[in-house]
Amino acid sequence: MDVSQYLDIFVDETKEHIQSLNDQIMVLEKEPDNKDAIQEIFRAAHSLKGMAGTMGFKRMQRLTHDMEDVFSAIRDGKLKVNEGLVDTLFKALDAIQAYLDTIVDTSNEGTEDNQEIIDELAAFLNGGQAPAKTEEAAPAADAAAPADNDKAHYKKIAIDEAAADTLKKGMEDGLNAFGITVYIAESCLLKAARAFLVFKAIEEMGDVIVSDPSTQDIEDEKFNFDFSMIFLTKHNEDEIKAAIMDVSEIADCVMGKVDLSAPKPADDAKAAAPAAKAPAGGAAAAAAAKKKPVVNRSVRVDIEKLDSLMNQVSELIIAKNGVVAMANNAQNGDEASLTALNEQIEYLGNVTTSLHETVMKVRMVPIESVLQKFPRMIRDLSKKLDKKMELYMTGEDTELDRTVVDEIGDPLMHLLRNSADHGLEPNEERIKAGKPEVGSIFLDAYQEGNNVVIEVRDDGTGIDVEKVKNKMVERGIITADQKDSVTEKEAIAELFQPSFSTSDKVTEVSGRGVGLDVVKTNIEKLGGSIECKTKWGEGSTFTIRLPLTLAIVQALMVELGKEKYAIPLGSIETIEDVPKSDIKYVQSHEVINLRNMVIPLVRLDGLLDVPDREDNGDDLVIVIVKKGDKLAGLVVDSLIGQQEIVIKSIGKYIHAPKVVSGSTILGDGEVALILDPNVLL
Repeated sequence: MDVSQYLDIFVDETKEHIQSLNDQIMVLEKEPDNKDAIQEIFRAAHSLKGMAGTMGFKRMQRLTHDMEDVFSAIRDGKLKVNEGLVDTLFKALDAIQAYLDTIVDTSNEGTEDNQEIIDELAAFLNGGQAPAKTEEAAPAADAAAPADNDKAHYKKIAIDEAAADTLKKGMEDGLNAFGITVYIAESCLLKAARAFLVFKAIEEMGDVIVSDPSTQDIEDEKFNFDFSMIFLTKHNEDEIKAAIMDVSEIADCVMGKVDLSAPKPADDAKAAAPAAKAPAGGAAAAAAAKKKPVVNRSVRVDIEKLDSLMNQVSELIIAKNGVVAMANNAQNGDEASLTALNEQIEYLGNVTTSLHETVMKVRMVPIESVLQKFPRMIRDLSKKLDKKMELYMTGEDTELDRTVVDEIGDPLMHLLRNSADHGLEPNEERIKAGKPEVGSIFLDAYQEGNNVVIEVRDDGTGIDVEKVKNKMVERGIITADQKDSVTEKEAIAELFQPSFSTSDKVTEVSGRGVGLDVVKTNIEKLGGSIECKTKWGEGSTFTIRLPLTLAIVQALMVELGKEKYAIPLGSIETIEDVPKSDIKYVQSHEVINLRNMVIPLVRLDGLLDVPDREDNGDDLVIVIVKKGDKLAGLVVDSLIGQQEIVIKSIGKYIHAPKVVSGSTILGDGEVALILDPNVLL
């Protein structure tokens, strides 16, 4: 029986059952006699076992069968729930999740039997206690670590003829061609973002000719903890290596000069085959990667939304046929048809707006799908850090575009881990400070206009602003004399800079400040923003603002010279006509005084290098944009009007400045760039 056609359904449903088991086991830990939780757990485990058996995943089936036996004994009152049993059940769930991850990657469950977990479950069934853990032998850890000679040379990359020609020409012009392999620390949470920062660090020093894996795979996190590239540059090896190692959470960087006269990597590998020692399982992993299926990302949709969508598409077809017929009549000089054509176009506009709103609703999913994994994570951190803590969540039903939901999980996880490790004090310190022994972490989500706001806050110590300022002095960002003039807001903003950390040591869990630059980068990639407020002794609050969707937005179209630009409407506060005589200067910067607010001006024509710009008389058209509590005035030539625009990616080949967040295609086929007010501010 070919079960591959059911793989998508199996993956989706298994994720749901694993999440249900996680949630209900946590309930059971606090309420061992909760019969509803026990029944729900038993049902989920039974379904999981049946599904795994049907798909032919025998190892997964065996482990879920043994879990089901334990749940059956709990249901029948033969086994009491205790902390040790809950820990073992969570270990078993993690093992099932590992099976699922392997199935997604290779459509096979792998070869791990998880015999140790099965033995623990059997021991609880037989005697009520898990077997005593034996100390792991030290050599086992060493065996897992890469041998030193594995990192002695950069990993060779296959080069096609075009890349070889580029390298050859560059070397003839006196440039250096380096092979580089970058190793990311295995404790790193957001390795794709780290890789992005590495490419960012060296982009002005030269050109990446080829990378392995591809930049798309790196962006999608389809790589282990290392990646390789061939880099053409006028700089020397030490300068390149220093720039890469300056990115935090980079464990090592191995470089060497590229020799184009050497055999190609494929031939080289064949020649060296008898002598070279391939890493264990390398061939199997490569074979598995080749047959990797593309598991579709799916959204479950209410049938009523699909009915509505179908009706609107049928209306669209009717409207299109009407427009075609009237256009033909209008060409024959029928004036009445011209009037009817305009009416039909207006009707068509209403239908497309309605269609857009329905499709938006179909794409929207509750943020709950991301948040539901965090209570288990906080429970595990509480045990690992030996701190009592509780997570309180609100707004799980707040809806966001599916693409945003998929990307927001890792930044939120990082902020929560920071709150648990460095935000909350140890239990004894909390008692001494007169706080409840159990620390509180809050995660609140709510909609605000066209944005969704997510707040992560804790009732811990807060951020030591003096310590941040001392670190700024230590790193040479400011002098000791300037320390007192740095505001709290400026000091906290420094935490989001690359490699900035106030931690005396980086722990396995986190380091307040370590990685916040990556969190900021990921959120800004989604068109969002993050800010932090803190009060010493009372805790910190991180506030994330995200757009509801990344596909279609309302925008104000403006003209600069002969060029058209779009400014998202959600960022615009007001539009003003201001006489040139009202412009003042503060520290050589142009500002206007608008209703008792001093607002700095940004001359877009200078910033965007717009040619052929005409002087527009005595008045300036100023678009006032807002980010948080900051305002700025963007000087434009004229306004075209409000328009619904479809956001198109510019692509990877054009290095657009950060101020340009994308592009859109206008009705006449012209391309207009979309400005990002967040970056401008």
